Amino acid sequence: MRTVGVFTLGISGVAAVIAIATLGSMQAIAIDGVRQTPAVDAQGTLRVPPDYQTTYESLGSWAIAAEGRGSKELHVVLASPGSIEAYRKDGRFPDGTVLVKEVYETATKEMTTGTVSHAEKLKGWFVMVKDSAGRYPGNALWGDGWGWSWFDAADPTKTTSTDYRLNCKSCHVPARATDWIYVDGYPALKR
Repeated sequence: MRTVGVFTLGISGVAAVIAIATLGSMQAIAIDGVRQTPAVDAQGTLRVPPDYQTTYESLGSWAIAAEGRGSKELHVVLASPGSIEAYRKDGRFPDGTVLVKEVYETATKEMTTGTVSHAEKLKGWFVMVKDSAGRYPGNALWGDGWGWSWFDAADPTKTTSTDYRLNCKSCHVPARATDWIYVDGYPALKR
């Protein structure tokens, strides 16, 4: 009898572990079978993925010109694992793609190579999550096939965006024909 009790408890324990693992994986985003830390919860609340610096792929960077010399900002853009390869196949970001743009203030100085600007202080992050299914129709941060949010450097878990149409989309209007993303600036996407 005792063995049966332990066996039953063992089955229950295994079932609980499987249930917890299944629930956790439902919240994770997978592209081409690569599991990632979610950038969005079940209600559509976006956040900066905590592991993006070690697991995401470099998409490219942008230097924003300053008045005078050098750059005033540097934007470094990373894509969730598998996104770049998937884009190269058919020219589209698959559902679940997460793009994280780090925005830095820069410092500019003269170096042996010339006038150089480098990242100095993180200002914040801009996060986009591809959502071709329109999963969050009542959420003002979701629309036009993406979730959109800005996060100040002080808090990567709380967006300061309130409506993507007012806070985010206007900067992306020139890239409307390429699904709101400035793909020409990302050499990693070239097929």
